[in-house]
Amino acid sequence: MIPIPYELVAARIVFGALLVIYVVVEGGIRIASQRNAEGAPARERVSYGVLIVVLLGSMAAALFLARSGDFAIPVGRWAFFAVGVVLMALGIALRVWAVVVLGRAFTVEVRVRAGQEVVDRGPYRVVRHPSYTGLLLVFLGTGLALGDWLALIVVVVPPIAAIAFRIRIEEEALLAGLGDAYRRYSAGRKRLVPGIW
Repeated sequence: MIPIPYELVAARIVFGALLVIYVVVEGGIRIASQRNAEGAPARERVSYGVLIVVLLGSMAAALFLARSGDFAIPVGRWAFFAVGVVLMALGIALRVWAVVVLGRAFTVEVRVRAGQEVVDRGPYRVVRHPSYTGLLLVFLGTGLALGDWLALIVVVVPPIAAIAFRIRIEEEALLAGLGDAYRRYSAGRKRLVPGIW
């Protein structure tokens, strides 16, 4: 039996721990959302289902593809891994921060409460959907940490499309529910990436 280098064991532990933390955080977000959803009718649920299916499918496919090693990044793999795990950690932190700042206004289903105000503090000062920015950082980091070009594409491109679809639905609801206040807020910041989109 060939011994596994300790660096590889440590990398697997770090990567696995971040994935577990991400799953636990997402579970907590779902619980918080259910608590916050009381009293506000859902305006739309389909895009959330699409998003979940795409995210789970992309992550599973990326993990499967990376195991083969057929499209492994040939050089600098440890650098990609290091950048990847940092992005995963930053993405998780940003996602949690965004949810905490929204407080009772946060739900995973599209809902606008009566009397709800536009939140423009914390990460919402910079982008309109920092929770999704954090989510994309987690998935981008996962792809980089896996060290596989095909896995990187699979774990990033479909989630970007699903999140863009979800944002369109959310923004229609926010404009309908919050009106000019959200329109003014939107005019001052990009959706996901400062200065880009």
